[in-house]
Amino acid sequence: MNRCQVVSFYRFTRIADPRALGEAMRAAAASRGLLGTAIVAQEGLNATLAGPREALDALFAWLDTQPGFASLQGRWSEADEAPFRRLRIKYRDEIVSMGHPEVNPADGQGEHVDAARWNALLDDPETLVIDTRNDYEIEVGTFTGAVDPGTTSFREFTAYVERELGDARERPVAMFCTGGIRCEKATAVMRDMGFENLYQLDGGILGYLDAVAADPELEQKWEGECFVFDSRVAVDRDLAPGDYVQCHGCRRALSPEDLAHLDYEPGICCAHCVGNLTAEQRARLEERRRQVALADARGEAHIGAVYTPDVRRSGQG
Repeated sequence: MNRCQVVSFYRFTRIADPRALGEAMRAAAASRGLLGTAIVAQEGLNATLAGPREALDALFAWLDTQPGFASLQGRWSEADEAPFRRLRIKYRDEIVSMGHPEVNPADGQGEHVDAARWNALLDDPETLVIDTRNDYEIEVGTFTGAVDPGTTSFREFTAYVERELGDARERPVAMFCTGGIRCEKATAVMRDMGFENLYQLDGGILGYLDAVAADPELEQKWEGECFVFDSRVAVDRDLAPGDYVQCHGCRRALSPEDLAHLDYEPGICCAHCVGNLTAEQRARLEERRRQVALADARGEAHIGAVYTPDVRRSGQG
């Protein structure tokens, strides 16, 4: 039996009429039986869709005919069944929420560098390497020597730059994220703030791990696992599912030590969020846990139990 294909993709490009493109994409995707979420804004498109490979290939062929979307690339994975209930097209001010809808990376961003060049930047003591992801992601793994901005949301990144990097405008600044989308936005915003020597890891951490796995000559400089926005929670250096599970209360990746903590309640909360849940939130999580248990008892997958990379966080990362 053919497994379901899941593809995540984005493109920063000027879209004159986001709603017109979104509705045309809805028709193109729905006619092919695809499920998932797409976010459309004047700055571009960010989507994760699932379905048969031939249907997804047909959608990419359709997108290739749309202005600004030629040669679109995606990150592919497989699933036993689609991790979505329906097809959703959402309209937002930004395709990755940073609080700067006026800045479009299509107008200028940092220089994309491949894995080999990235390793050289990591080895250069003059280069300031910044992890643009959030604290709960960085806890799982990062590049040795990378600066942790201490953000809990990507919207806090600009304030971090203003507060901490005022004297670094002349230094080379290299940034990375999970799949590249946040770095494209961050380098575009920082360019507007007066930074000139900006670099970003092409394809993000996942692209780097792919490249190192394919080339034995490349030194592996990633430490730990990589938080991902799907049911795997984290992947190791070989892009295999890691040792973490996700807290449904706060979405943190939990280590085996976290799971052994007295405050951990499967499907409800962990030590990081046990005191922060409202009665309404706890009731909703308990009902969700009950529904998952019922689905398991029937031998069915509970789609709501899968955390998918949609607008709740930063999409592909």
